[in-house]
Amino acid sequence: MAPSGAVRHATGAQPGRAGGSTRAVTRTLSDDPLGGTVRRTVLPSGLRVLTEAIPAMRSVSFGIWVSVGSRDETGPQAGAAHFLEHLLFKGTHKRTALEISSEIEAVGGETNAFTTKEYTCYYARVLDEDLPLAIDVMCDAVADSLLEPADVETERGVILEEIAMHDDEPGDEVHDLFARAVYGDHPLGRLISGTEETVTPMTRRQIQGFYRRHYTPAQIVIAAAGNLDHATVVKLVRQVLAGTPLDTDPAVPAPHRPDTPAVRVKPATTMVEPKETEQAHIILGCPGIDRIDERRFALGVLNNVLGGGMSSRLFQEIRERRGLAYSVYSYASQYADSGLFAVYAGCAPGKVDEVLKLTRAELARVAADGLTEAEVARGKGMSKGSFVLGLEDTGSRMSRLAKGELLYGDLMPVDELLARVDAVTVDDVNTLAAELLARPMSLAVVGPFGERDFTS
Repeated sequence: MAPSGAVRHATGAQPGRAGGSTRAVTRTLSDDPLGGTVRRTVLPSGLRVLTEAIPAMRSVSFGIWVSVGSRDETGPQAGAAHFLEHLLFKGTHKRTALEISSEIEAVGGETNAFTTKEYTCYYARVLDEDLPLAIDVMCDAVADSLLEPADVETERGVILEEIAMHDDEPGDEVHDLFARAVYGDHPLGRLISGTEETVTPMTRRQIQGFYRRHYTPAQIVIAAAGNLDHATVVKLVRQVLAGTPLDTDPAVPAPHRPDTPAVRVKPATTMVEPKETEQAHIILGCPGIDRIDERRFALGVLNNVLGGGMSSRLFQEIRERRGLAYSVYSYASQYADSGLFAVYAGCAPGKVDEVLKLTRAELARVAADGLTEAEVARGKGMSKGSFVLGLEDTGSRMSRLAKGELLYGDLMPVDELLARVDAVTVDDVNTLAAELLARPMSLAVVGPFGERDFTS
């Protein structure tokens, strides 16, 4: 569904051999008063290019987003998406690894990449005058990586060190433990990086196969925001990709992840990772809602009031009034067909029982009694403010374009999103709280504990 009030300017389209078009099709999605003009072009190959022109900016953020993440791996492949992310900066037919990084750094720009459970992103931020260079370098790296055997071995060592470093960060490890407690062996419960057992035997051939199987034009969204011209960006992208493996026959863009039966989750359980740490790390939570659930706006308000800031109930009760933890917050993670809602706290090992007791009591209180009108109003204000303030740089605007296209198949205008938050009622929030917070809770604990019963 297109955004309400969207303006479309489509070029002539002809059916292609694979159901796509033999010509690029361009639409103007919005002229946002809080930003610039947003346009979307679908190339014949199915690759999509979205831009937001913001003339007042002197920089541009350019990103290549691929609809593949760790949940798309089989068990033996665990870590392949992340492994590939490392390798794509190691050299192409045109550039060495040093040239990829040095060409961008020579103009004061920056590049990076990250892998999630459902997508992978490669991005650069440069001065507006250097956008052609960023497009050339980034498209070359993503489309035409060599994956040399020596680079595979080098990055294998780097990734194994990254996994070891992660294991030394209990505050990060507890989140992975919680995902495993809820999802078990489902790909959503696995480490994005993979494990030593899966990364060590992974071959170049396996990674190459994963690369060419998933990095297809129909699975890719290119997004850019800043002082730019949409037609020029499209022209440059087409020029750079010509003759590469991403220059393919006509095809239609892949849809955002289709609706599927809800992911089966494990019965509520407690998982403890004994580790000699100075601080205990705990997460208490339950399955949440998926990212297209209409209640997601009410969930954002509920999360803000419960544990979304210094004025939240949990922060005030556990840290401010009692001084039991330095860090305490709630959060929601949402996927195509599932989600999580949880509370994290880091505290002294001897205070874990009290922190858990207070957390359980607060969740039960909100489930039973709900939030007040004043709390809901504050939570809505937090949602709107954080969203708008988050659009103050080209990187966040670029991400918004890509995520709207890749994850939702639509770009909700800023005004409409703010209106959806405004429309959330006290009853909406309290109905969701009564249902969500009454669900059986799983618990993940990392700290200096042996046999302990944390269920009471």
